[in-house]
Amino acid sequence: MNKMLKTMGLVLALLLVVGQPVAAQTQTAAIVLEDSSPVVQAWPVISVLADPQKTLGIDQILALRKNFTAPETAHDTLGLHEDAMWLRIPFSVGAKSVGFWVLDIDYPVLNRIDLFLVNDGKVVDKTTMGNLLPMDKRPVSGRAHSYGLSVKPDKAYEVYLRIENVGTMIVPITLSKPEPFFARALGEQMLQGILTGLALCLLVYSLAQWVTLGEHLFVKYAILITGSLLFSLLHFGIGAQYIWRDNVWIEFHVGGLSALIAATGSFLFIEQALAGPDMKPWLSKMMKAGAWATSLSAACYALDWITVYQVTAIVSTLGLLPSLLGLPGAIKRAQRGDSVGIYFLAAWAVYLVTTAILIEVIKGRIGANFWTMHSFQFGATFDMLLFMRVLGLRTKALQTAIQHAKIERDSMHFLAHTDALTGLPNRRSLNASISVAIQNATPEKLLAVYMLDLDGFKQVNDQFGHDVGDELLIAVADRLKSNLRSSDVISRLGGDEFLVMSSGLQNAQQAHELGQKMLTSFEDLFNLSGHAYKVGLTIGYALAPNDCIDTRQLLKLADAAMYSGKQNGKNCVKRGDSAGIL
Repeated sequence: MNKMLKTMGLVLALLLVVGQPVAAQTQTAAIVLEDSSPVVQAWPVISVLADPQKTLGIDQILALRKNFTAPETAHDTLGLHEDAMWLRIPFSVGAKSVGFWVLDIDYPVLNRIDLFLVNDGKVVDKTTMGNLLPMDKRPVSGRAHSYGLSVKPDKAYEVYLRIENVGTMIVPITLSKPEPFFARALGEQMLQGILTGLALCLLVYSLAQWVTLGEHLFVKYAILITGSLLFSLLHFGIGAQYIWRDNVWIEFHVGGLSALIAATGSFLFIEQALAGPDMKPWLSKMMKAGAWATSLSAACYALDWITVYQVTAIVSTLGLLPSLLGLPGAIKRAQRGDSVGIYFLAAWAVYLVTTAILIEVIKGRIGANFWTMHSFQFGATFDMLLFMRVLGLRTKALQTAIQHAKIERDSMHFLAHTDALTGLPNRRSLNASISVAIQNATPEKLLAVYMLDLDGFKQVNDQFGHDVGDELLIAVADRLKSNLRSSDVISRLGGDEFLVMSSGLQNAQQAHELGQKMLTSFEDLFNLSGHAYKVGLTIGYALAPNDCIDTRQLLKLADAAMYSGKQNGKNCVKRGDSAGIL
């Protein structure tokens, strides 16, 4: 536990470090494109100019080139801007360079990018990129934003980029030869394929477990995974490239929806996973209320009743609340050596660090590079695996507790509620079982109670003795079991009287046919110790809720029907209701 507290201290220290503002960048005059250096970072030469009114055109920008200044943000990120931002990238081409270079902006979530290639103060090429453009309208139909520049050796050029975006402006810009560009793009595609495939496997597995076991914790975990998965699909452009291709509505909304879905899943999953004596009732209620609030916000955002800025405020307010509410319970569990609490604390430590890094990149205070751009995705993947472990531990603990309780309950139930001779439930357990079953009975799912009395048992018992009689009663119980469903309850009331309770019947005809089936099964002789014995049945039954919804009255109706059958020739099936015997 002390090691864990030290780790948490390091996390807080890191948060303080990443929260510090960055110094202005040292700028290089221009970059030189040489085939010997096939990948060049553009950031060292980038200068920027804000366009608050979003009205400046390229001609005006060329006249204002002296107004461009070095960015004051961290490497490859401009932070949050509502203005249109102009970027200037001066470069020259080496005398021996083959004149084709790819300009790549490896941040897919930029709404619109206008690119102008300028030589000697004149625009010689231009194009438009952005994640809201259909794929067939983009210069390169790919995950991010790229464009091939046809330039001449031993010439000086400038690239001007006008960027508009709802959200952060992360601009990791490189100028590459085609071979390393495609190699880098392929590497990123493979990485996203692995991480996305892992998330999808966990999602499918959790849903399959939910369907198979009926354990709601799995579907809550699935909601949590879905939120993280959607964010990664948006953030790295895989969704727009393959899944919701050319759907502007999804591309624009999925960021806010993914955050709200993840928050909803966090509330639900943490509330159930940490349920127990350490989770106060009011905390549980707050968790459920938070899940309702975020899911309702997601619905409102999907209907465009609230804006992305309001979603940001909601997520900023509620996003960390599940972790904060669950933290005391997790710490108490960890102090007791409970693995669930330890895994939760580890997951939250990683979540805090990776989320803080991404937030600082978004704000422009930490540079954008491979590790910082993928920090949240790597952290979310790590957390998903830890939470899967928590899920397994929690499920195992619940199953163990249920198994122990079941064994103890079954032992007590067997001693107090079981007929010693046949092993069937006895009269003591009957009323409770019927009372529970009646509550679930409906006109579409009838409950039938059958009162059974053996015909001819007394003669066998008197003629051949009690030992044969007992053996015959055991054989009767076995025959009833073999002819009824596993869900049907068979009880021995005493002597040669039995009771069968069958639930989930579709109609009265099906109930009568089940009685007839039991009656027919007794047409065969009972072979015991080399002797054959003939024993029949008389059956009376009643239905809930059709005949009544009271346990005692239902038994009386079935009993009355059985006695009516005895008086009218035996070996029959009769139904009793409040109006008489059918």
